[in-house]
Amino acid sequence: MTLDHSHENELLLSTVRAFMEAEIYPHEDMVDKLGEVPVDLGRQIEKRAIDAGLYSANLPDDIGGGGLSKSAMRLIEREYGKTSHALHSWIGRPTEILLACEGDQIETYLMPCVRAEKRELFALTEPEAGSDALGMKSNARRDGDDWILNGSKHFISGPCMPDFAIVFAATGLDETKRGPRKRITAFLVDVGIKGFEIQEGNRCVSYRGYKTFQLSFNDVRLGPGQILGEEGKGFELAGKWLGMGRIWVGASCCGKAERLMGLASEWAANRRQFGQPIGNFQATGFRLADMAIGLRTADLLVADAVTRAESGIMTDADAAMVKVYCSEMLGRVADDTVQIYGGMGLMEELPIQRLWRDSRLERIWDGTSEIQRHIITRSILRPLGA
Repeated sequence: MTLDHSHENELLLSTVRAFMEAEIYPHEDMVDKLGEVPVDLGRQIEKRAIDAGLYSANLPDDIGGGGLSKSAMRLIEREYGKTSHALHSWIGRPTEILLACEGDQIETYLMPCVRAEKRELFALTEPEAGSDALGMKSNARRDGDDWILNGSKHFISGPCMPDFAIVFAATGLDETKRGPRKRITAFLVDVGIKGFEIQEGNRCVSYRGYKTFQLSFNDVRLGPGQILGEEGKGFELAGKWLGMGRIWVGASCCGKAERLMGLASEWAANRRQFGQPIGNFQATGFRLADMAIGLRTADLLVADAVTRAESGIMTDADAAMVKVYCSEMLGRVADDTVQIYGGMGLMEELPIQRLWRDSRLERIWDGTSEIQRHIITRSILRPLGA
């Protein structure tokens, strides 16, 4: 679904779709069965994405990025959502909080990511601080002009072993109206620095081949130039990325739901029982109708949030509404598609079971549905003093 049928957007969609058909879709089954993206294939996707002008499309053109608007990125992320994150993540979209780099950081971290010379990880989640990010135990203390970092992170995802991580750690306490609040700071931490260990973590049944990493920090010494942004402003910095990240999750969920609905509709029109297509039975046909309603609603919700973001008025609740609705809409579409296919929906020979497995993760990462509802509830009650 495209709400903006401008000539530029049609050309963009044509480019993305052609790239997906040539470089991504042919490898889906192999990657899912192998459980990883061979490095040579990943680098091939990366290089051809650069050649196609898709790499770093989300970053400003004055630093070498694609300079695409959020509205244009909505279309791209929706198309990428139709396939595995393990594959489309090689079409790099460096995290936009790297735009906070200053001085030497620009040439050391930002520009190499724009040029696909380096890869970063966004390291926020911990074993006991997933949804409760402010409960993190990772901390950094001053030692002269330096900082000493200790702690751990897990479920930190990326397509390959990174060159550095954007690590969030507590650097003190701030007094607020609601009591003491951890002061969170973002650090740029190079892989290979003394005391920093990184290894691949658990393997997930969703998006097989998309890696998770476990990070541990044991008295890692960081200079003052390793702080990204301002000391104590890391959580605000993370929030800028998380908000739009949740919108992009919503857009990708719409793309995957559209692909599933297409498969379900084709099956319902051609699979025959009792002498007629199964889509003629209300039990099946009404599932398709509900898919169409849910997908249309989700697309409109994403488009509205993007408009708000471009106008500078998008709130955390706006992003939360997109994340929870779109991910749960996709879950219903995926489950109904399996049901329409019946036993064939769970056979490895068809892509339904893979898309079903991949869909399940969307309700968990980037903030669970429960956390999104908490954010929305808070936005309703806080203005009333609750």
